[in-house]
Amino acid sequence: MIWNALDDLLTRLRPHREALVLACDAVVVAICWHITYLFRLGFERWHSARPGYDAWVMLALVALYAAVFLLLRVPKGMWRFSGFGEVQRLTLACGIAGLIGATGVLMAQLVEVPRAVLALHPVVTLMGLAMLRIGYRMVYEHLRSRLNGRDLDHRRALVMGAGDAARLLIAGIQHQGWRVVGLLDDDPARLGSRVGNVPVLGPLDSAGRWALRHDITHLIVAMPSATPAERRRALDLASATRLPVVTVPSAAELREGRTLTSVRDIEPEDLLGREPVQLDEGGISEALSGKVVLITGAGGSIGSELCRQVARYGPRRLVLYELSEFALYRIEQELGEQFAHVPLVRLVGDVRDAEHLRETFTRLRPQLVFHAAAYKHVPLMEDDNAFSALRNNLLGTFRAAQAACEAGAERFVLISTDKAVNPTNVMGATKRAAEMVVSRLAAQVADNGGHTRCMAVRFGNVLGSSGSVIPKFKEQIARGGPVTVTHPDITRFFMTIPEAARLVVQAAAIGEGGQVFVLDMGEPVRIVDLARDLIRMSGHTPEQIPIAYSGLRPGEKLYEELLADADATLPTRFERLRIARLDDQRSDDVQALIDWAAARSTAPDDEVRARLARVVSEYRPGGR
Repeated sequence: MIWNALDDLLTRLRPHREALVLACDAVVVAICWHITYLFRLGFERWHSARPGYDAWVMLALVALYAAVFLLLRVPKGMWRFSGFGEVQRLTLACGIAGLIGATGVLMAQLVEVPRAVLALHPVVTLMGLAMLRIGYRMVYEHLRSRLNGRDLDHRRALVMGAGDAARLLIAGIQHQGWRVVGLLDDDPARLGSRVGNVPVLGPLDSAGRWALRHDITHLIVAMPSATPAERRRALDLASATRLPVVTVPSAAELREGRTLTSVRDIEPEDLLGREPVQLDEGGISEALSGKVVLITGAGGSIGSELCRQVARYGPRRLVLYELSEFALYRIEQELGEQFAHVPLVRLVGDVRDAEHLRETFTRLRPQLVFHAAAYKHVPLMEDDNAFSALRNNLLGTFRAAQAACEAGAERFVLISTDKAVNPTNVMGATKRAAEMVVSRLAAQVADNGGHTRCMAVRFGNVLGSSGSVIPKFKEQIARGGPVTVTHPDITRFFMTIPEAARLVVQAAAIGEGGQVFVLDMGEPVRIVDLARDLIRMSGHTPEQIPIAYSGLRPGEKLYEELLADADATLPTRFERLRIARLDDQRSDDVQALIDWAAARSTAPDDEVRARLARVVSEYRPGGR
């Protein structure tokens, strides 16, 4: 308990540190004046042989030393970090003060003050000041070792936000190796108050000052109800301290069952600073509740999140269609734990296998089909795998959509990408051709009196999905860098995985045949800025974790688009969700490409690109 009490005392004294340092140094100067007399005159005469005005000389010297210390900013030094640099500053200060003091005494003709005392006093004072700082550092390091010895994860934190979230957080993490030293809040009414016996020290923009004063190791952003822009400002202020930054779950995460008694690392979605799209929960529930829903690519990044989102609305049966046995097992286990009431059908299947698809759809009769199975990694699909991308992304889409139409499904939703707009790579061109397939089938169904509504949903890069830059950046930061970015000017649109999945289910609820839904995702984000943010939030500097530029990869653009120039857009009743009506006049060319891909098992990359270019007129292989 004595070490905790000492730690509490030091925490309370830190706001007054500079005044206390100056007072302690003044006392040391006075004591060293007496020690110097003792050294010069001995025990018998050190007090009796002094002149009557010696006390006034000592007080004048103390004031002089204090003035020089203030001028040289000695009180601003951090004793717990004292080293050779601090000793150098003290030597200069004592030398200047000693020289001025000796000169003043001599000019005042105070001849009874021993000259040896004037000469030795600065040296003795320097030794006393240095010993005081070294002693404090030894005690402080012993204090930290004793506290950390009891709790190896002991961390000193400032919490940004002083509301109910902060109160619950303090109660939950104080016994998890955290010590909350203070709170910061921009509300003037809260300044000086206490939350959970922790003081509110100042506004958010004072984080750097308080972090230095209180030996803070982490910043915690506890503002779950703040807007994304407000959270982003708090994160920027926290990261400016160059300390690790963590946060409490957001409001959306709290609705999903997370608690305020834990913290997590900063995720890229915290940095977007964009209001989430407000969707029609009632309409989505009506479209999904009690229905048989089939999801292809169910174990992928988007497919698995679609499974979670759909399961929330209580479908009658959820069919997981996935080629990867491991991915299927993983999502099946997760859904079984979180949504035990939802019946699952788990199928290992390939969307290029027409017979298996037809048998599955005929037997299970899905009413909604979400087609998330795709090859999406641009560089991998560009060289040596172009034909695989064509068969999976185009032929797989055609066969899945055809099976859905033949089985009388109500809706078929293709997951597309912004790389399908004016594509410069094979992956983007195959997804654009897949959109054309959906548009063609929608028209055919309407002409034949069918009821299946075929549509597509197009969005930008999904934060944290497999193959995205974010997991790669995190791994590189954990290894100590460098973080590799292809080009300093490259930009991308970003959205979160849950946001993308909710957009898809919303499209299924309101979509008509032949439509492509797009999300207004605000301004594009520079990849290098995202990398710098992640480096700063991890508590590192650009010097510690450098950024290296590797050059654009094959088929990669500097920027992506969500709507091609020829696309006409229409608003929906959701503010930032729009519809692109595409002018797809090459249905015969698309069918010919499908037939060509179905008739063979391999083809040269150049021939694949040439055939895609004949179907997708805006495709520019290798363009920028």
